[in-house]
Amino acid sequence: MTDHHPDLPLGQQVDYPDQYDPGQLYSIERSKGREQLEIADTALPFVGEDLWTAYEISWLNLRGKPQVACGEFHFRASSPNIVESKSLKLYLNSFNQSRFEDLETVRELIQQDLSAASGEKVRVALYAPEQWAQHLTPVHFHGDCIDGLDVAVEHYLPAPELLVADAGRHIEETLYSHLLRSRCPVTGQPDWASVAISYAGPAIERESLLKYLVSYRENDEFHEQCVERIFSDLQKRCGPQSLTVNARYLRRGGLDINPIRSSSAVPSRSLRGFRQ
Repeated sequence: MTDHHPDLPLGQQVDYPDQYDPGQLYSIERSKGREQLEIADTALPFVGEDLWTAYEISWLNLRGKPQVACGEFHFRASSPNIVESKSLKLYLNSFNQSRFEDLETVRELIQQDLSAASGEKVRVALYAPEQWAQHLTPVHFHGDCIDGLDVAVEHYLPAPELLVADAGRHIEETLYSHLLRSRCPVTGQPDWASVAISYAGPAIERESLLKYLVSYRENDEFHEQCVERIFSDLQKRCGPQSLTVNARYLRRGGLDINPIRSSSAVPSRSLRGFRQ
């Protein structure tokens, strides 16, 4: 699954800008990862978004006083591009010593630049410190955690053949695990996540699902690509009538990335996990 990107800024020694610079943003075509899954951008089998949480946003007001905020960036799954995470970190750092009139000016600028990089409008919200508790309070996944199952694991690269469903027993449920780990395709650094699978259809054998999720442990793919692979494998192997895959990755560099893919509709609000 390895897909090296030697031209990306991630993994290379770079200068950290502190003056506003939208040129730091680096786009990657979603179609490159979807080709392996035989997913055509013109006929996506899901709807969804990638919700990024940015915890390290700062700039100066017009008098030179530092301001801080947390941000949520909503990238639609239908957008042509993803934004490489290190480039987004560098971009946000470029605000640090730049002066802006107010929070709304910064929000509009970030929305404009991310939309241009994504190829489709990105929804951006910035929260001042007094708003953090209201918008960024962590919660538990709802459903059944499958991590306590005593399974023997032999696969550490995605193995969809592990997935088993009982065609004679239909069910509607949410199963989740905190054991998902993949690796950055550029640096090999680990990306840790909790993932929830909500579905209706043939009952998925829980042991098979846990072993399948653990099989991503040495998989080299971006967060968004991993979630789309999980969605595609579950659809093909288990045949659910409805399916939603919601992953909450831990932050790196002040950013967490949380892709969600669904056969029907995306929840109005994505839930921040306690590990985040």
